[in-house]
Amino acid sequence: MQQYQTGPNKEDLYMGFKCGIIGLPNIGKSTIFNALTQSKNALAANYPFATIEPNVGRVAVPDHRLNDLASLNESLSVIPTYMEFVDIAGLVKGANEGEGLGNKFLGHIREVDAIAHVLRCFEDENITHVNARLNPVDDLKVIESELLLSDLDILLKQQELYTKKIKSTDKELKIKLEIINQLLTQIDANQEINLDEIDSNFIYFVDELNLLSLKPTFYICNVDENSVVNGNQFTNDLINILDNQKSREVILVSASIESEISNIESKKEQNEFLDALGLKDTSLDQVIKTGYNLLGLLTFFTAGKKETRAWTIKQNTNASQAAGKIHTDFEKGFIRAETISYNDYIEFGGEQYAKNAGKMRQEGRDYIVQEGDIFHFLFNN
Repeated sequence: MQQYQTGPNKEDLYMGFKCGIIGLPNIGKSTIFNALTQSKNALAANYPFATIEPNVGRVAVPDHRLNDLASLNESLSVIPTYMEFVDIAGLVKGANEGEGLGNKFLGHIREVDAIAHVLRCFEDENITHVNARLNPVDDLKVIESELLLSDLDILLKQQELYTKKIKSTDKELKIKLEIINQLLTQIDANQEINLDEIDSNFIYFVDELNLLSLKPTFYICNVDENSVVNGNQFTNDLINILDNQKSREVILVSASIESEISNIESKKEQNEFLDALGLKDTSLDQVIKTGYNLLGLLTFFTAGKKETRAWTIKQNTNASQAAGKIHTDFEKGFIRAETISYNDYIEFGGEQYAKNAGKMRQEGRDYIVQEGDIFHFLFNN
């Protein structure tokens, strides 16, 4: 029997999630990317297609709980979970047919877990807009149409492929072809896809198709400094449109403010700057919270003298699967998990004190991990 030790899966890289930043050209995506990643990696320029190859930035997920646990344990190493942002070239009308920078950049979107759709919601005659006039609702429709048309192209190709290889005795292939036809009918009738009408036993197949219009998406309204707290008419119009479609997450961000914040190194000074503007969180904090909620993610911790570390997993993950997040051997040989909630750990001043107070629980492999759980995993080699 052995307690947990470090040894993560190499391919995991402690990732929270991979977020693609999309939108029309020249609407502030690269400035927002630079602010989120606190870098100057993305060229921010006043002309379309300033971004050609996608810019990629990796940033630690801020979490005061990680620092609290590390301080209590006097940990030698503190390891956060990370997010990856991808600043994808601006899409234009006709992208699915190769307009602008074309299908290559639609392909970049397929690789991300969630989409942050940036929409310009401010007037400035000195900053060129790719269309004749500024209308974020129209901009939204352009991008959504391009994603849907790209999906239509994929589904038509899959329809042709399945029609060619289907045999009368192959029941599963028949069902998959029926689902493809059903999705095509939905697009033709409603200009959208509704998974509620799809057989739940074959949702996995729709997931495998990796359709762009089904990517979890939230919206970043790039506003002027005066509208960052309460929004403006542009943001109100957008929110009304999105609410009529389905419940959507909308974040108000001023790229110019975030650019200033990213140049302030002290966290204390950043907070003072935010307070002066009537803001509670940076755009990074807002994006992380929104993305975690959208994707159904949560954080658990391992803590000790050697190191304190945050881990990101899906909600409804059981204890043995969480152990496997650290190392596959932990899941294979899982015996039990010793678990303390974050609140109890802090309230009683650390692991031993919490244990003495009866706050340490012995959990089996089917225990569903809760937000903020702190674990020791015991396993057989």
